[in-house]
Amino acid sequence: MAETTATETTEAQPERPREENPEKIRPALEALLFSSSRPVSEKDLADVLEATREAVQGALARLEISAQGAERGIRLEKVAGGWRFVTRPEFDSLLRRFHEVTERSRLSLAALETLAIIAYRQPITLPEIQEIRGVNSATVLKTLFEKRLITTAGKKPVVGTPFFYRTTSEFLVRFGLNQLDELPKPEEIEEDLAATVGDAPLPEAIGAPAMDDDELQGEEDVEG
Repeated sequence: MAETTATETTEAQPERPREENPEKIRPALEALLFSSSRPVSEKDLADVLEATREAVQGALARLEISAQGAERGIRLEKVAGGWRFVTRPEFDSLLRRFHEVTERSRLSLAALETLAIIAYRQPITLPEIQEIRGVNSATVLKTLFEKRLITTAGKKPVVGTPFFYRTTSEFLVRFGLNQLDELPKPEEIEEDLAATVGDAPLPEAIGAPAMDDDELQGEEDVEG
């Protein structure tokens, strides 16, 4: 009979209790958010700080209140499912001058139109986008991909199996949204437009011809 040897086993280390006091983790949590270039989720904060989710939420609430004062130059923002520190909008010109930023990152009207269609209809295919817009949208779709505002989401089980497209977390960050549910409802936009422009006819109503995306390259860009 072959001799058997006992294998060494290591006892599982008991899990360390998580910190429950928000005030004890508040300085470290602030340092994490200050050093991060991306929004950090509450789960990730809790894991790194070895704290409970409730403690993290309590510390975030305290930080948020302390950053609301008029004497502060930053504020705490929840966006794309996480938290981050951002500078206040009234200091935009000052910061751009200090950092010598002369150009803004912009999206063309065609890109904004396509992005809005994807955001509200996702997941959606390129043929469906083009049917809604009435123009070839392949070029602008590529632009949105390069800016990481959209990504693929599988393929539609039809002839040709076109890709589905959806927005990304970068889209939420770019537009200051925590989740897609925060997008304004179409009826809310219609009410706002009605209150703003009254009965003024839209371009389509006065017979403005549709333009391809290549023709829209010369249009004035707008911020995105």
